[in-house]
Amino acid sequence: MDLLEELRPLLAAEAAAEALGAGIEPADLEQGVWLRLLEHTRASGPPAQPARWLRSAVRAEARGARRRALREVPYDPVADGPPSGPESCAERRALEAERRRALHAAVRRLPGRCPGLLSALMSRSDPTYREIAGALGISQGSLGPVRSRCLGCLRRMLMAEVAAPELWGKER
Repeated sequence: MDLLEELRPLLAAEAAAEALGAGIEPADLEQGVWLRLLEHTRASGPPAQPARWLRSAVRAEARGARRRALREVPYDPVADGPPSGPESCAERRALEAERRRALHAAVRRLPGRCPGLLSALMSRSDPTYREIAGALGISQGSLGPVRSRCLGCLRRMLMAEVAAPELWGKER
């Protein structure tokens, strides 16, 4: 397709410019824009002004990535402060083990290739993206967007479980 070859250098430059200093991976932006282009061409054919469409799609994708980055707050176990006393150490380890078990169980329930990808990312051996991509047979450039979709699915699944806890006691 001539359109893809024509837009590839422009997309790479626009994605790199938008990602610069924003804490966003240019490859993630590119992947998102290619997906938008595919969806757009399926729905209404190729854009009338491809370069203009591409620039606005990159900006929209970057805005979305920045919004998601603002909503995501990294977990800081130090901020909670360690409990004191000898029994609290064993209790803390037991609670952490239970959280890990619940997380791994939730990851195994995810659809598609998400369980394999997230398990590889959580591995104690800390593999690189290149190693994960090779092991899973996925292109290295698509790992970021796939990871993002998998984490979103996991987040929605866990939020639903927290919002609807199991019933305690007997129900009549």
